[in-house]
Amino acid sequence: MASMMQLIEELWFLKRDLVSDDYDRALERLAQEVPMTIHAVPSGTKVWSWTVPEKWTCHEAYIETLDGRRLLDYANHPLHVVSYSLPFDGEVTREELLAHLHVHPTNPDAIPYVFKYYQRDWGLCATQTLRDSLADARYRVVIRSEFTPGALKIGEVYIPGQRPENFVLAAHLDHPAMVNDDLSGVVVGLEVARRLLAAAAGGETPYYGVRLLIFPETQGSIAYLSQHEDEIPNMLGGLFLEMLGNDAPHALQQSFQPLSAPDRALVTALAGHEPAAHVGGFRTVIDNDERQFNAPGVRVPMLSLSRVVNPHLPTSRFAPYPEYHSSLDTPAIVSQARLEQSVELVLELIHAFQHNRYVVNHFKGEVFASGYGLWVDYKSDAAGHKRRFEIMDRCDGTRRVADIADELHISFQDVWQVIALLIEKGLVSLSDTPQPTDPHLR
Repeated sequence: MASMMQLIEELWFLKRDLVSDDYDRALERLAQEVPMTIHAVPSGTKVWSWTVPEKWTCHEAYIETLDGRRLLDYANHPLHVVSYSLPFDGEVTREELLAHLHVHPTNPDAIPYVFKYYQRDWGLCATQTLRDSLADARYRVVIRSEFTPGALKIGEVYIPGQRPENFVLAAHLDHPAMVNDDLSGVVVGLEVARRLLAAAAGGETPYYGVRLLIFPETQGSIAYLSQHEDEIPNMLGGLFLEMLGNDAPHALQQSFQPLSAPDRALVTALAGHEPAAHVGGFRTVIDNDERQFNAPGVRVPMLSLSRVVNPHLPTSRFAPYPEYHSSLDTPAIVSQARLEQSVELVLELIHAFQHNRYVVNHFKGEVFASGYGLWVDYKSDAAGHKRRFEIMDRCDGTRRVADIADELHISFQDVWQVIALLIEKGLVSLSDTPQPTDPHLR
């Protein structure tokens, strides 16, 4: 069983383009770690308003001076060629080469990640330093790439629950030779699934199922959803995992439905686990596949969890960390410790989702706290005394656990600690639907 960093070291430098042999190799390697179903959607398949692209393979690519001096070589780094570049072989002027040579917008020593899945053109990527050194009038450019029928691959790990409804975790596996975006999200999701599977094997069956999906960005989530429309009604909520290994605090981006039960559960649980973490609205922190789950016709309240530098700035969506979409996104910028912190947080958020149900009282009137071992002495702990009764006051079958937390401006964990005790004493139970016990509402 490989650790998260071991998996990253194995897989990060593979040419994990959208539909490609190396993407398939990476997914097959992950499938060795947990029981996984791999879905294949053939090239050319209509997936809602999109079409699955062909498989793209680049065999060779380089820039040479006319006397044969090689300046750039795809063999040295997968990012040197625009993903899904057309083939090209010929002499070009310096001006024509520069028009097809992409550089990173801010770091002169980084090779950028550029892709053109549907805008067919040829292109190469280089450091700004190399681009600035190009002084000859003409160069030779070779890109030996090909487009062939293939299949977009999606990995699915499912942990069955007591009910058919489920919570979706998702991460994308494409992006060649990069780590934090989003191999870090993949390995965190895989580790979470591994621990949930182990707990289930030990008899801890979750209330709701948990579904982990690993796919190529955008097209992968659309392909899965379009091929599994019958599953969408059972997807009660979700969390997209990305950029979880770099040195930045966690940021939780809410769904398109910020007042949804999953939003309230995850936001109030985050407050209890990592109070300094940032919470932002939909499409304010980072854009990724959570968009497809939140989109019209789907409307699964999917949040996203990431580590973003300055997440409160509007520019964070396009520059979440300095090495983003570049050759500097390597194993050196992530750590096992930070990945482990993210795993623990995700498990805490899932725990909140699993227990965020309506709290139905089996008592009438104020509870005789001392008789049930629930008394908190107001002389020694006035705040704890007040909070315990405030929580019990709201156990009336009309509020979920997170609703109570939100109403009292406290964390999910603070409320759950009391609710779990009340369940143990037989004073309350949890319900999937509202069960008002106020006789005036019957």
